Amino acid sequence: MPDTSTAAKAHRKAPLTTPTGLGDNARRDITAALNALLADVFALYLKTKNFHWHMSGPHFRDYHLLLDEHGDQIFDMTDVLAERARKLGGITLHSIGQISRLQRIQDNDADFVTPEDMLSELREDNEALIASMREVHDTCEEENDVATASILENYIDEAERRAWFLFESTRKM
Repeated sequence: MPDTSTAAKAHRKAPLTTPTGLGDNARRDITAALNALLADVFALYLKTKNFHWHMSGPHFRDYHLLLDEHGDQIFDMTDVLAERARKLGGITLHSIGQISRLQRIQDNDADFVTPEDMLSELREDNEALIASMREVHDTCEEENDVATASILENYIDEAERRAWFLFESTRKM
């Protein structure tokens, strides 16, 4: 009977590379960009839910529901982006610690944030996410990765819609 601990160790070191038509440099660059983007998506998701949970004020119901919808939409991106990195033969995020090392969207741990500040901060974060997605899209175009570029185009549109709603919700007439 084989030593299961030795077999398990060998299995953990098995390569995860999936065959793809992209070269090694493209795979490496796109996967790295997707992982940084994915870390930002997780950070934005948690911040959106944080603000959703801590919303208050006269527009509570509308803002609470808006942020719940946004949170669901943002979370839906996570599996698609992670699986895309794996389809390219790369690896993806393993932990909260890795997310915190890669994320560029800053957390907000304040005990109280006004509703207007919440929405404004989320708008800025969505705009930053859009800029990051466009950079990854440029990398995909350079490497002829049309599938990842296509995914990003849809997510850019969704993020632009979120930023628009957040902008309109804080507009002073």
